[in-house]
Amino acid sequence: MVTGQRGRPRSFDRDAALDKAMLTFWEHGYEATSIADLTRTLGIGAPSLYAAFGDKRKLFDEVVVVYGSRYGDFAAVALREEPTAGAAMGRILREAAEIYTDPGHPPGCMVISAAANTTSREVAEALRERRNGNLAAFESRIRADVASGVLPADTDARALARYAGAVLQGMSQQSRDGATREELEAVAELALLAWPR
Repeated sequence: MVTGQRGRPRSFDRDAALDKAMLTFWEHGYEATSIADLTRTLGIGAPSLYAAFGDKRKLFDEVVVVYGSRYGDFAAVALREEPTAGAAMGRILREAAEIYTDPGHPPGCMVISAAANTTSREVAEALRERRNGNLAAFESRIRADVASGVLPADTDARALARYAGAVLQGMSQQSRDGATREELEAVAELALLAWPR
């Protein structure tokens, strides 16, 4: 009698799995995404998920890195490439309107929306640190423009950076609530009117 032979294991595409997990976390947030959701989305069993990624938190940490490199680094690129903080912020807000409403992925910013309603202090803190890192980068660039005379000497760099962050966070939520690219572009243009001249 021939005993059942195990088939050759399917190859596991880690990058494809991370992409799928990213979209799931982005759509539902960290808290609402269950292991069952992830195994169903990735097409693997829980033991395989744990073997490949450790646990849900470790998978999420990897996903955040992938998200940052593919969708979240536009602000850092603009700050690096544009000649002034104001030009960088204009580019950031306009690109956010495009990225946050792109139909090819869930709306908004995953780093902003994935933290909503999470009971994991560690996840909430890790995402807060990423957002605060962006604010620190904004503030540093604004301070450099103040020091070089591009912005008025009395510019409150911290408040201006926080204002920019608040507009971005609001745009992210508005996109999740159905705002279109054109509507968010209009928000970006209005927000830029507050930029010091």
